[in-house]
Amino acid sequence: MIRYFLRRLFHAALLLFGATVLTFLFTSFAPGNYFDEMRLNPQISTETVNALRSHYDLDKPFATRYAVWLKSLARGEMGYSFAYNAPVAPLIAARARNTLLLTIASTLVAWGIALPLGVFSAARAGRFADRLATGATAILLVIPDIALALGLLLLVAHTRWFPTGGMTSVGADSLPFWSRTVDLLRHLFLPTVILVLSAQPLLVRHVRSALAEAFTENFMYAAKAHGISRNRLLWRYALPAAANPLISLFGFSIGALLSGSLLVEVVTSWPGLGPFLLEAILARDIYVVIGGVLLSTVFLVAGNFLSDVLMFWADPRIRME
Repeated sequence: MIRYFLRRLFHAALLLFGATVLTFLFTSFAPGNYFDEMRLNPQISTETVNALRSHYDLDKPFATRYAVWLKSLARGEMGYSFAYNAPVAPLIAARARNTLLLTIASTLVAWGIALPLGVFSAARAGRFADRLATGATAILLVIPDIALALGLLLLVAHTRWFPTGGMTSVGADSLPFWSRTVDLLRHLFLPTVILVLSAQPLLVRHVRSALAEAFTENFMYAAKAHGISRNRLLWRYALPAAANPLISLFGFSIGALLSGSLLVEVVTSWPGLGPFLLEAILARDIYVVIGGVLLSTVFLVAGNFLSDVLMFWADPRIRME
C-alpha cells in the first residue's frame, strides 16, 4: 500500500516539476516583458529600467532565473510580483481559496445531479425518459460555455433573483454569521450553476455508459435469475461494478471544472484565480502567471490523487497488486 501511494506521489512530483519548467519556458519566450512600457515613458530613464530588470533577474539566463525561482518557491514566496512588488504566494493565497471553494461546490453539485440522473437513464434505456435525458444533455453539449455563462448572467440580471457578480455584498462584513453565509451562497449560486450545467453532459453520459456496460456482465444476469429486485441490482451490484471508470472520471472532472472555473470567474467577477491571472497575463507579470499555473496544477494533481485513493479503496485488485 505504501509503495502504491509513494509511486503516485512521485508521479505527481514529476508532473508538477514539468509544469513549472514548461510554464517558465513559455513565459520566458513570450515577446515583451513588464518593463517594456516603462521605456516609452520619457520621465523614466533607460538606466532605471535596466536596474529594475536586473533587480528581478530578467537579464539573467533562463537556467539562472529558474534556479532563483526554485529557491524562492522553497521559501514559500513563489517569486516576486512586478506589479505589486511583493511575494506571489500571499497574493494568490486568498484568490486560490475562492477558486477552490467554487470548484469543490461545483464538483459536489455536479456529481450529486449526474450520478442519480445517469443511473435513472441507464435503468430506463431506450424509453422516453432516457431519450429525454439524452436529448437534454445533447443540447447542453452543443452550447459553448461562454454562451451558457452569458445567457445565465443575462437571465439573472433581468430577474434579479441572485447577484450577478462578486463574492459578497456591500457591507456584508458587518452582518451576523448566518447572514454572511446566506449572502455568500447567493453569490455562489450563479457561477456554480454555470459550471454544473457545462459539466452535466459529460458526467451523465459517462455514468449511463458505465452502468449500461455493467448490466451486460454475466454476474448481472445470474443475479437477476435469482430474483433480486431491480433497485437492488442497480444500486448494490451494477453501480459498484461501474465504480472504476466513474472514479477515474471524478479526477478528470475536477480538472475540467477547475479550468472552466477560471473563465466563469472572469465572467461573473468571482474573486478567484481567473481574473487575477488574466490581469497578470495582460501586464506580463510572469511570476504571478507561473504561480497561478502551478497552483492550478496542484489542485488538479490533488484531485487525481484523491481518485487514486478512492480507486485503491474500491478495487481489491489494486490492493492485491
